[in-house]
Amino acid sequence: MAKLYFKYGAMGSSKTAQALITKYNYEENDMSVWLIKPSADIRDGVTTLRSRIGLQAEVTVIPPEKDIYELYKTTRHGFCDVIIADECQFFTEEQVDELREIVDVEDIPVLCFGLRTDFLTHLFPGSSRLFEVADSITEIKTICACGKKAIVNARIDGEGHVVTEGGQILIGGNDAYVAMCHSCWKRATEGEM
Repeated sequence: MAKLYFKYGAMGSSKTAQALITKYNYEENDMSVWLIKPSADIRDGVTTLRSRIGLQAEVTVIPPEKDIYELYKTTRHGFCDVIIADECQFFTEEQVDELREIVDVEDIPVLCFGLRTDFLTHLFPGSSRLFEVADSITEIKTICACGKKAIVNARIDGEGHVVTEGGQILIGGNDAYVAMCHSCWKRATEGEM
């Protein structure tokens, strides 16, 4: 019986690396993988998924208006053993429901990797929906500079200061975000760091 998996973590927790390693493991066993990501993620190029440690693969890009289940039926039906989705926090709630439907109707496992919350600790819509409908939820842990578990994706400006204003989505890596524990983030937002 297939399941919908949500594997989440803060920035720098190696989510993309784990997604790409998982893809490799399936393919090593002669299984067909459909690797997808939302179109909001353009950090490493439109059709490339790249981890910070250098792993990369070509990926199908899904815009927010696209029905993932319909795309699966027209392009991957019969040619897919598993779906791996990275940056799934950027999928719409409807798209998460479409992934859920693929699991339920087609009996295809779907593994979603992504962030839980934004730089202000608010859930992303895609992540929120995954918490509601996923069969399995796993945290991929990383640490703050102080050594505690990081849970906040702190957005930083060009000088490294934590910022608390701006839109929910700002694509970036180490140049724009740093993973922090809640205590360090709170001190930084209150100007104590």
